[in-house]
Amino acid sequence: MQITVLADRARTGGYEITLQQGAEGAGPPPHRHAWDESFFVLDGEVEITTGDRTVIGRPGTLVHVPALTAHAYRFGAGGGRMFEVSQGPADAVGAARMFGNVARGLPPGPPELPALVQLLEDNGVTLAEAA
Repeated sequence: MQITVLADRARTGGYEITLQQGAEGAGPPPHRHAWDESFFVLDGEVEITTGDRTVIGRPGTLVHVPALTAHAYRFGAGGGRMFEVSQGPADAVGAARMFGNVARGLPPGPPELPALVQLLEDNGVTLAEAA
């Protein structure tokens, strides 16, 4: 996946916006964190699961994920792109900072799973059994 931070808290005063794009099958495992997220699908299809609900997002679909809700997503055939808008408590790491910290904390190449899990936990993300 490629994630581009378009706006962080320092720039907006609270919310953050990222552009997320990925190849078919790309996406994070089920997880939760202290910030709300909304996904707006721009291109392709994205399967977004929140709690026990799954939505096949096509261009123009908006899905909101409340803080602490287990969720996951996968890009469909041909990949896709979407905006992610997030906002959370002032003491939460936040999506933009988490993405930067994880990118800087991992060496190039496929990540070692224990190191990745620890980096995520250090940045307020916990893996969930199922979304």
